[in-house]
Formats: sequence, structure tokens, C-alpha cells
Amino acid sequence: MSTLLGTYLLVIGFLLIISVYLDRVGNRLRLPGVLLVLLLGLLTHNEVHVGGQTPPLLSLAQASDLAQVAVGVVLFQAGISTNWQQMRSVARPGLRLALLGSTLTALLLMLVLQKLPFEFFSISQPSWAMTLFVGAMVCSTDASAVISVLRPQAGQFPQRLLDLLEFESSVNDPIAVVLASVGLTIGMTALQSTAAIDPTAQLMGEGPLIANAVLRQLLIGALIGFMVGSLVARLLENKTEVIEAGHRERRAVLILAMLLVVLGITSLGGGSPLLAAYITGLLIGNGDEDSAIEVEKSIGSYGKLAELVLFLSMGLVVDPLQVLVLLPWILLLAVLMLLVRFVVVFLLLGSSFTTAQKQFVGFCGLRGAVPIALAIHAAAHPQIGQAWGQWMPPIALGVVLLGLLLQGLTLMPLARRLGLVEQG
Repeated sequence: MSTLLGTYLLVIGFLLIISVYLDRVGNRLRLPGVLLVLLLGLLTHNEVHVGGQTPPLLSLAQASDLAQVAVGVVLFQAGISTNWQQMRSVARPGLRLALLGSTLTALLLMLVLQKLPFEFFSISQPSWAMTLFVGAMVCSTDASAVISVLRPQAGQFPQRLLDLLEFESSVNDPIAVVLASVGLTIGMTALQSTAAIDPTAQLMGEGPLIANAVLRQLLIGALIGFMVGSLVARLLENKTEVIEAGHRERRAVLILAMLLVVLGITSLGGGSPLLAAYITGLLIGNGDEDSAIEVEKSIGSYGKLAELVLFLSMGLVVDPLQVLVLLPWILLLAVLMLLVRFVVVFLLLGSSFTTAQKQFVGFCGLRGAVPIALAIHAAAHPQIGQAWGQWMPPIALGVVLLGLLLQGLTLMPLARRLGLVEQG
């Protein structure tokens, strides 16, 4: 083993050990543990000094690849842990909030950011592609962050409200991924065009492309996820010899291997691999009850590892100084996100929830894994990265950090003030 490889293993091993303990500390403080892991990555110098060489501990391209796989594992686990029978009572409002709400959030943010009467991210005239990507990047909520904050008080919350928040945050990520990929596609088309095109005319002209890209990615991803998920659920139900209850280790490896196959096939087929991963997990988790419980236990450690690696990677590849430089824009975006979410929540939930519950849902919009993965992907893109993708990681990190810190600390006091939990 070379000295460089040994150094890499030593540093990464220590970082993961510290991340595990920080995640545990966060749970005790009723904070999302990934917040502390993110801070650890920011405070870690992203260079290795060996034999006069100073290679990066993690390059942007490596972080992008890691992020795509990690989010796939996280969404797969989210699908497995979603109990459709339990969520049935909130399925309609949850789907409205997750699908239509996320789309409206992304589009409204796109329109507002496009019409701001001043320079945006040091660009004289922002493109529709960039503002669509920013809106899509931050339009989805994070299931693990929401659950980690609310789980300690689960017995005191209205169960229907908890089910709604968990359902929404588990389902809305694929929409964000699809819309962000559409923004990247439009951005590449604009960069390859030599003629000056009005951004409004560009968006109108790309309308059919947007509709076709969204529909294709959703359909292919859903189809592959449904086929593989149904097949695996049937195998688990029949308890074939290789994955019967007595072979948990073999079962965990097989499930992870099938997930990697799903991600690879869907990506090569032009679909949404993350949507396919979520649907695959959803079908497996809602199949045979005993097998679903065993699978959830088997895959849980993979999901936690993926989440820790994702947030640690984000902290490593982002320069904290860039976050400080863009802090005014990050604060503006955070305020706009909160206002748009309140509008969307009150618009879509209607009279099915009380005013206090809708206020809490509007404020409970923690962001997490998906914005980080999308931002790293845009920055690592060979064309988009040089144009405007380089600004996405510090923006995503700032937004996620603000949300986890401010909203994570104030959710429970707000719930008590609104009368949603007992004062004791």
C-alpha cells in the first residue's frame, strides 16, 4: 500500500469516526446531526501533504459522483421507510404538497429571481436556466432532517401532521432532481448557441423541451423503479433461499447491488435514477411486512453512511470564504424560500388542516441532501460549472446551514407557541 493511499485511508477513517459521534451529539441536542458533520467538513483542510505532494482529499468531480450515488441510497431508504398504509390518510394533501408544491416553489422562485432589479450572483442578466436550477435546487425538503427534529416529540404531535411532513419530505426530492436537470439542459443549449437570445424568448422556445424532458425522465424512472421494485418485493415475499430471513448479510449485499443496477440502468436510459430508486424502495418497503422490516434494518447502515459522506463531502469541497462573500444573496434566497413556501402551503392545503398546522408546515421546510448533491453536480459540470455552476455549492451550503441551524432550533418552540404540542 502506498504512503498516499495510507494517508487517505487514515484521514477519511478519522473523519467518518468523528462524523458518527457528531451525528449522535446532534440527536441528543435535538438538532439534525448532519449539521455538525457539515461544519466538520468546512473546518477540515481539503489537502493531503505527502512527500512534497498536496493533492486534494476530495476533488469536485469525485464529490459529484459520490453525491449522486449517496442521494440515490438516501432516497431508496426513504422509500423503504415510507409506510403507505399509515400515510394513506395524508396521501392527497401530501402529494399536492410534494409534487405540485415543489414545482410551484421552483417556478415562483425562478420568476422572482429573474425579475430582481439588480445583479444576481455577479451576473448582469441571469438566465432562466440558472434561476430555474436555483429554484429546483432548494424546492424540496429533507426527510431525515425533519424527522430527526420532530421524532423526540412524536407522541405529543398530532399524528396526521407528522405523517404529512414525513410523506412530503420523502416524495418531493425526485421533482427537484428532474427540474434541476431541465435547468442544466437549457443552460447547455444556451451556452452552445452563438447568437444572443432574449431569456424570455429562450424560455418560451424551450417550453416543449422542458415538457418532453420532464415527462421522459419521470416515466422512464417510474417504469424502471416499478419493474425492479415489484420483482424484488416478489422475491422477498417468496423467501428464496439466497435472501431468506436467516441470511441478513447476503440480503443486504443483494439489495444494495440491485439498487446500483437500478441507478445505472435508469441513468443510461435517460430517466431519473433517483425517482427510480425511491419507487423501488417504496415497493419493497410496502411488500411483505416481515421482509420489509428485515430489509429496512439491513439497508439502514448504508443510508446513514451515505448521508454522512454526502454532508462531509459538501463541507470539504466548499470554501467557507465563498459562503461569506455570497452571504447577502444566501439570506435573500432563504427569505424568499420561506415566503414562497408559506404561499404554497396555504394555497394547497386548504381547509384540511388548521391555520396553526399550516403555519407550522410552512415553517418546517428544512433542506438537506438533495440541494447539496445538485449543487456539486452543477459545479462539476464541464460547461455549466464555468458559467454559473461554480456559485451553486456555497449557495446550497449556506441555505442548508441556515435552515438546519435556525429552523432546527426554533421548530419546537414554534410548535409549542402554536399549541401543537403540550407545554410540558
